[in-house]
Amino acid sequence: MAAAPRHVASATAGLPADPPDVTSDLSIVRTVLDATDLSRALTRISHEIVERNHGADDLVVLGIPTRGVPLARRIAAQIATIESGPVPVGALDTTMYRDDLRLRGVRALELTEIPVEGVDGRTVVLVDDVLFSGRTIRAALDALSDLGRPRAVQLAVLIDRGHRELPIRADYVGKNLPTALTETVHVQLAEHDGRDAVLLKPADQPRAAGSPAVEEAGR
Repeated sequence: MAAAPRHVASATAGLPADPPDVTSDLSIVRTVLDATDLSRALTRISHEIVERNHGADDLVVLGIPTRGVPLARRIAAQIATIESGPVPVGALDTTMYRDDLRLRGVRALELTEIPVEGVDGRTVVLVDDVLFSGRTIRAALDALSDLGRPRAVQLAVLIDRGHRELPIRADYVGKNLPTALTETVHVQLAEHDGRDAVLLKPADQPRAAGSPAVEEAGR
């Protein structure tokens, strides 16, 4: 009679399973800045603006919609606290000046709001959330030139993610963030999203309902 087959125990029996391969997990979301980090970055930018311009005289701060606008207001408020005086702040829509306008179809216009002081002869600080290709900033410069002739234009961004397509460089940066083109930067602000954070996600991950708008390609 044939002997009953024996069950041979695996050499790995009882050992913990291998950890998942996180490099292939498209659900990974990395928090780049939390609320405290973001606040600290804006405080540093505000002090750098004051130091570079020897105060806030003749300074105008303009945010680029959407999230550049609340960032500009926060920076202007901090500079006003540092200098003990109000700082003109507004918004500058770039929609009609974008070089991809005819390729992207109809886009809703955002608000352009220029302080009563105007921009002529003043130092204008443009503020945006993410600096990517540089095309949004080029459009902002074109839009600004139609409104007047500033003495100087400076650029402040919360995140510089690289991959520039135009010779544009920020004067003030909250965080330099090396990224791959397969990644997307999401900036969340309390004014729009209920909390402050900067997230890094795979670009092909579908956006969950209620999450902030995906950073525009080609910014």
